[in-house]
Amino acid sequence: MLLTSYWLMKRDATRPIPEVELSLAFGLGQCDQTTSVLKLFSLLTGPDMADFPISPLVLIGAGSSLAFSRLFYHLYQEKKTELKKLKEIPVFKPDQHLLRVLRASPHKRLQYVAVEGLVQADGEPLASQFVPRCFGVIQKITVEEQWKYWNSFTNTWNSQTKNRKESNNSVPFSLVSPGAYVTDFSVKIQNPLEASGSFLDRVHYKVRRAEDGLKNMLLQSLSGEKPVAMEESEEMLRSGSPLTGFGELVLEGGQVMRLQAPRDGRKYILVPSDHGSFMDRHERSASMWKTLSAATGITGASLLAGAIYGLARNRDDGSK
Repeated sequence: MLLTSYWLMKRDATRPIPEVELSLAFGLGQCDQTTSVLKLFSLLTGPDMADFPISPLVLIGAGSSLAFSRLFYHLYQEKKTELKKLKEIPVFKPDQHLLRVLRASPHKRLQYVAVEGLVQADGEPLASQFVPRCFGVIQKITVEEQWKYWNSFTNTWNSQTKNRKESNNSVPFSLVSPGAYVTDFSVKIQNPLEASGSFLDRVHYKVRRAEDGLKNMLLQSLSGEKPVAMEESEEMLRSGSPLTGFGELVLEGGQVMRLQAPRDGRKYILVPSDHGSFMDRHERSASMWKTLSAATGITGASLLAGAIYGLARNRDDGSK
């Protein structure tokens, strides 16, 4: 949408005519004429406009809206570029078609692809330590203590985390095609703990409050510290959950497909969803920035247009 407003003002017949051109171009909410807007703000708040003052709140609101419009448009462009790169990545499922593509590729290797499937342990899966009948292939258990210590300078209790313990366990696993009755085709995931991405699901979380016993009261009086609670949590990558891996795919021994960290420096990523859901989230994010950019841009332009119209009408009334 292109909003162009011309404002011609004449103070009297003996003075030159000041002319201001306001051109606001919104490409999906983008304001390309920032310099013109700043000049307009200077003119509207200058000494020549003392007879027709404009509320500073209007100018602040218009300037803030246009500034946020540019910011949101920049974020939209970044997300749009990211989406374009993601759409260029080939997507496969662990099936015979992928095996044929690998066999026909140079060096039996695909440099960077996305493989989606269901998690399946190659052997015995891991069992949750807290949730019955919950199995997975990666397990992370975290235990930490929450303490408070007395700050004599501010006379307040401050929080502190102590004695944090974390253990990670994993078993070899592969991705298999959803709905496949025969798992002859699978893609092994190499070194999943080295991959980035939040692919673990929290299956257990509990807070154990400390009791105000005699021991804790003595500890508090002697050291100025007191225990508050102990937090324990367990996260797992469950068996049968959907997973999409981004990385380098290689064929070993003519039959075994393996996904591993790329050698060209690109990111090795595991996403806890199918590829379609992953792309939908990015599409929604881009759409959100686009909508915010357009909304704030239109708001800023409307405020400026209203201010200009009010000044022009006051000029006309004063000349009569």
